[in-house]
Amino acid sequence: MSSLSASVFVRCSCGRLHWGRYGAAGLLLVDPARGVLLQRRAWWVHHGRTWALPGGAIEAGETAVTAAAREAFEEASVPAEAFRTVSASVVDHGDWSYTTVLAVAEGAEARVANTESAEVRWVDPDDVPGYPLHRDFAAAWPDLRQRVGQELVLVVDAANVVGSRPDGWWRDRHGAAERLRDQLAKLPAAGLADPDDPALTWWPRVILVVEGQAKHVQAVPGVEVVAADSDGDSKIVEVVARQQARILVATADRELKRRVEALGASILGPGTLRTRLDRL
Repeated sequence: MSSLSASVFVRCSCGRLHWGRYGAAGLLLVDPARGVLLQRRAWWVHHGRTWALPGGAIEAGETAVTAAAREAFEEASVPAEAFRTVSASVVDHGDWSYTTVLAVAEGAEARVANTESAEVRWVDPDDVPGYPLHRDFAAAWPDLRQRVGQELVLVVDAANVVGSRPDGWWRDRHGAAERLRDQLAKLPAAGLADPDDPALTWWPRVILVVEGQAKHVQAVPGVEVVAADSDGDSKIVEVVARQQARILVATADRELKRRVEALGASILGPGTLRTRLDRL
């Protein structure tokens, strides 16, 4: 349950009352075998007896992701270590916002944990519209439904990204690739803004494709390393082709961009990636 200072209604510019002085957040927890986790709100809470996501007001100094995880534990007894955060999207009204954090269950069990919940249930995503939903969740569900099961894989062309900055990388290509790998290892925790949608943030899987003098670079937690025996571009195309997710390829190579875009991948420029990594 959020603190009293955070747990107030806000008269929004949209004309409605919303819960949470600092906004609110909810957890869209997905299990491929069981569906999505819904919570039926107790009769006495705002929009009682409707179904929505475990969630609530964000407390002062708290991130939306932390708030969603806390609320899921307080309301449905789902611990943070039982799921992996994949993405977060924000509906921003200017003076109030709601963040939906999408996560994949990794052995998560759920049960009613406090008086704000009347019931929690795993529901097939296609059956969700048949439930009496909270009005805001009902409005958001069509867009959220498209994101269920969707993850982001960032495939990095190591040679191209390393070569985008004249910092002496040519004297030690292996060391330069390792430095890039170590920066990339922070992304799965820090998150990456979607280049096409500023309201969407991803916590991606990262694959670094190395070649030449850098091909013996080893993987670290958060970064899978794939070595190309000869043609790095062909290895990247191969890696992209076998992913079942949204793919973002970090490269400036024109021919490679053409090849991976033909497979449905999007492109992230090396400069944009470097700028993001420098801020971590």
